[in-house]
Amino acid sequence: MTEATLTTTSASPTARQVWTRARGIVLALVILLVAAIVIATVRSGAQHGRLDPRSADPYGSRAVAELLADQGVSTRVVTTLDEARAAAGADTTLLIASPDQLTKRQQSLLHTATENSGGRTILISPTAPSLGTLAPGVTADPAVSFDSTLSADCALPAARRAGNANTGGVRYTTTDVEADACYPSDGLPTLLRIPATSGSGDTVVLGAPDILYNDRLDEQGNASLALQLLGSRSHLVWYLPSLSDTSATDAGDQSFFDLLPSGWLWGTLQLFIAAALAALWRARRLGPLVPERLPVAVRASETVEGRARLYRKANARDRASAALRSTTRTRLAPLIGVPPAQAHAPEALLPALSAHLQGDGQALHSLLFGPPPRDDAALISLADQLDALEREVRRP
Repeated sequence: MTEATLTTTSASPTARQVWTRARGIVLALVILLVAAIVIATVRSGAQHGRLDPRSADPYGSRAVAELLADQGVSTRVVTTLDEARAAAGADTTLLIASPDQLTKRQQSLLHTATENSGGRTILISPTAPSLGTLAPGVTADPAVSFDSTLSADCALPAARRAGNANTGGVRYTTTDVEADACYPSDGLPTLLRIPATSGSGDTVVLGAPDILYNDRLDEQGNASLALQLLGSRSHLVWYLPSLSDTSATDAGDQSFFDLLPSGWLWGTLQLFIAAALAALWRARRLGPLVPERLPVAVRASETVEGRARLYRKANARDRASAALRSTTRTRLAPLIGVPPAQAHAPEALLPALSAHLQGDGQALHSLLFGPPPRDDAALISLADQLDALEREVRRP
């Protein structure tokens, strides 16, 4: 088998073929990338400055901060846990814009600082991740309110004066019998005021942030409710949790596994079980061999070319020469009267072959049992010599 034959029979795909096969996948990836950029741009423009009292965007809260300033209430924005804890006091309202974003340790430290401070703590749309720590005894209902505008329907003076408001969102239940439950939806309140166990402080749980948005402040009684809830003290500290806060990465005495949510642990266990079942399903079954008919007929020449390519790619001239010599010896043995079992024994094959050809036994030994060829040219020469030897033995 020559090098030219290997080259002309190569099935390696060309660059054009590769592009033809891959262009559909590339086009789909480009479309997904463009769509992701467009969605990110649209969402970033709509949600920029969300619940930020310095932002005049539709979802910002600058309008309510300006109205509070007119009433003599100062508003200060903080982004770290240390600043929020230091600001807690009897004359301060601490608004936590994203309580669920806080870690368990941050929630515990913040609750310790505000629990008996005498001030007011307002939680915006808290759910299970933060309610158990920041508002003990309060739980969030899995079903949210489908109505945005709700009536007060409670004895809380601020809610009664405001009337209807856009508080529809997360619904809550509480075990505190002294809590004010306002703006119910299907029997469950969307606003709770829980008085502190000691002192004059309290915690307000608000199920939706709509009453604080710039573009919703003039609707219903949103402005009245927002000003009364946020303006009950002379100072308002607006806490916007930040991922850059070093306290968010301070695990304290917790280990890595303590920081993982339980859902992740159970999910990982389920994945391991699924992987083990898949491995058992796809594992090799030990048993007797079952012959199968090939779905297609493969020509012998294609098999030879394929194996030759593999030998050449691995530079396995030793294996290729050993296969050629072994096959030649196997075919020569019955022609010169040597049993097939002794075809690969030099002491049995070579004397019979020398007697048949009346040739040099040393040359035959080098040809049939010699060392591997040094290069491809020597391998090709060996194949030609073996072929010539077999033709000579077969000659009548």
